[in-house]
Amino acid sequence: MSDDSIYHLNLVIDDLTNSIRQVDSGESFETEVLPVTDEDIKIATKKNSWHFTWKTEYNQDDRSVFKLIKSDEPDIIQGLLSLSDLEGYVYVHLAESAPINFGTDKLHEGVGGNLFAFACKRSWDDGNEGFVSFQAKTKLITHYEKVLGAVHTGGHNMIIYPQEALFLIKQYYKV
Repeated sequence: MSDDSIYHLNLVIDDLTNSIRQVDSGESFETEVLPVTDEDIKIATKKNSWHFTWKTEYNQDDRSVFKLIKSDEPDIIQGLLSLSDLEGYVYVHLAESAPINFGTDKLHEGVGGNLFAFACKRSWDDGNEGFVSFQAKTKLITHYEKVLGAVHTGGHNMIIYPQEALFLIKQYYKV
């Protein structure tokens, strides 16, 4: 599966928080990860400053697309995640912070860590011990090793093993 991916992840994990945190105030917010809707996909477009074509991900039969939202603002998407549940692990095809959450003027930090924690929790809940695999852009391999504890297994391939997955799950979820 991972060799067929057309994407190499380019999501910078700005900080591992316990939720998402407003950059200016430091205030943390409760979040939820939910399946995207047809309406969400109409908003998540390049025209609206998203970097990827999320409609393509959404229309893939082998993938599930999720949105990260603040619990008190469910209509505002903070980030998106495309993944597949495979035998023994979860494969992350694509992850992206919302346009309001990247760049020097970003509103929140912690989105990327939150999305990866969700992938790890999904793997754990499915009985796969938190194993998560993805392909990273070359320039971010070391970053993912340091921040997520992911292991570079050659080429662009990376794996999050159970110990690191459990750390991320505990960081973002009350378990």
